[in-house]
Amino acid sequence: MEYFLLILGLLLVIVGIIGSLLPALPGPPISWVGILLLYFCPGMETNYWLLGITLVIAVVIGILDYVIPAKGTKYFGGSKYGIWGTNIGLVVGLFFPPFGFLIGPFLGALVGELIYNSNEGKRAFKAATGSFLGFLAGTFIKFLVSLLFLGVFFVLVWQNRGVWF
Repeated sequence: MEYFLLILGLLLVIVGIIGSLLPALPGPPISWVGILLLYFCPGMETNYWLLGITLVIAVVIGILDYVIPAKGTKYFGGSKYGIWGTNIGLVVGLFFPPFGFLIGPFLGALVGELIYNSNEGKRAFKAATGSFLGFLAGTFIKFLVSLLFLGVFFVLVWQNRGVWF
């Protein structure tokens, strides 16, 4: 049973890293579940502080994943239409792999801003650029956190190697 949980936990951490790059999967929360599975193994020393802190990080990053692109749009002069366009474009872009999730937020913000004020194409393009940069920043943060969770996973396995080997 321990080996099943170890392998499943590792697979979930790896899927979390992949999910940090694909908006369809919540990367850090999936990676966190992989870490959680280690603690269900008999003989594994439970560290509630580590679990709690990593859970808070996973939840905060999960929320920021939706907030950062919208804030990027607003920072670059976008309106609520651009913010909504960013979010809608992100969802629609998922249906057009492999680059739809990159182009979707940009086009969504651009269309939203053009609907809001069709006379200012330059401003709409600027807001769409902010959306895209916000999306890239959020993806980078998710990827780093998922890699951190992979490191935590390996450290936990190494510290408790007597349970496994």
